[in-house]
This record gives sequence, C-alpha cells and structure tokens, in this order.
Amino acid sequence: MLLKRMVDIAVSGLLLLILLPLFVAIGLAVALDSGFPVFYSQVRTGRGFRPFRIRKFRSMRADPAGAGPQITVGGDARITRAGRFLRATKLDELPQLWNVLVGEMSLVGPRPEVPEYVELFRSRFARVLTIRPGITDLASLQYRNEEAVLQASSNPLVAYREQILPAKLELAEHYTTNRSMRLDLTILFRTATRVLRDKSR
Repeated sequence: MLLKRMVDIAVSGLLLLILLPLFVAIGLAVALDSGFPVFYSQVRTGRGFRPFRIRKFRSMRADPAGAGPQITVGGDARITRAGRFLRATKLDELPQLWNVLVGEMSLVGPRPEVPEYVELFRSRFARVLTIRPGITDLASLQYRNEEAVLQASSNPLVAYREQILPAKLELAEHYTTNRSMRLDLTILFRTATRVLRDKSR
C-alpha cells in the first residue's frame, strides 16, 4: 500500500533524527561494556525471498566465542551486560528504523526470519513474503517472552522449529490476509504499551 510506505518513510526518518542522541548513548554503552563493533547485522529473508541485512545494536559478545545457534535462549551466556538491558527493553531493535527507511522492512509486518528457517516452511513463507517484514507484528506481541519459553525447553532448537515458528507463521498469515492501517496502528499501540510497561518494572 502506498499510504503504508509513505507512513514508514515519514515515521522512520523522523524517529532516526529524534533518537540520534539515544543512538549515540547506546553505542557508547555497548562499546564501553564489550568493545566494538556496536552494531550487529544478520542476513534475513525479505519480501519476495530477497535477502537483506537486518541491523541491531550488538547485544552479544563480538568474539568467536559469541558464535552459536541462530536462536537465543534466556540466560544465554553470549549476551553482554548492556545486551541484557537492550534486549529486555527492545532498544537493540532501533537500528531497524534504517531498514524501514530504505524499504527493506516496514514498521509493522511479519518478523523476518533467517534463510535456514524460511526454507523449512518455504510454501507458507511464499504467502507471508508477499509483503515487507516488520519491526513488530502479532507474533512479537504474543512471543515477547520467547527466550524464557525456549530456556524452559529440553531442546530449544526443536521447540523453535516445531512449535514456536509454526505458531508465528500462523499469526503472520493472519496479518497478511487481514492487514490494514487500522490493524497496524493497533499493533504499534500495543507494542509501545508493552515496552513502556516492561521498562517500568
């Protein structure tokens, strides 16, 4: 939708300008805590199965020991001290506003997955990836405590592939079929409310 894209450009551009001091502060916190780089990027699958690099503030160790599974479990030893705060408040996601500005993502849309997991459910993703992935969506709201859920599982990788990812896909398919500006505004409001509530704890 042209209107949706216009809103994405206007809001992401404005927020990038307004939040520039916060970006600098977070970057300094990450650097002082665990060094450089302060940003992290990972290949995800976007609209039309086109790969792109999603951007985040780095919340895990930058050294080789920080390598590991592409999912994160609660209590993951790779997460830095600053990273724990950034992930809890979702501030690590702010650089994705750049992904939105350049057209790789939208403010609201199905969360982009890594290619490995997209291939497991390619036929279902074919429907979902007719639209831009987003910073937040219905699954982001329902699975906000995903890391804790995975931590409680005896096999987090299997739990993600066989339980959480299919459930997320169902929500993504629902959004794709029923998307509207009204639904987007509802998701954005619920996301902002959840973040503010979590920060006050």
